[in-house]
Amino acid sequence: VQLQASGGGSVQPGGSLRLSCVASGDIAAINLHQWYRQAPGSQREFVAGITRGGTTYYADSVKGRFTISRDNGLNTVDLQMNSLQPEDTAVYYCNVNVGQWVGGGWTNYFGQGTQVTVSS
Repeated sequence: VQLQASGGGSVQPGGSLRLSCVASGDIAAINLHQWYRQAPGSQREFVAGITRGGTTYYADSVKGRFTISRDNGLNTVDLQMNSLQPEDTAVYYCNVNVGQWVGGGWTNYFGQGTQVTVSS
């Protein structure tokens, strides 16, 4: 399974960015999409998640500013980030829980990450 994230970049405080992540490969189903982030010198932290049924949940630090959405048919997940602040600066990683045709079972994957920098 490969995860390709895009949409990162540099923005001023108060600005917006939209991240996208496409999953490809041996995928029978994805039951959970999530986004994590890791700032320099910090541990990776959860940002947002969405189930196959569309239930969403967010870290307190991004509630009301970030919106996660997914397209089950295209195996994509997006993260709309508004009112960005310098503390949102981090490498953002998409994460999926995949049911695979080969071997069955569920496996969790992380993508390579995309940089988001918020600075004036």
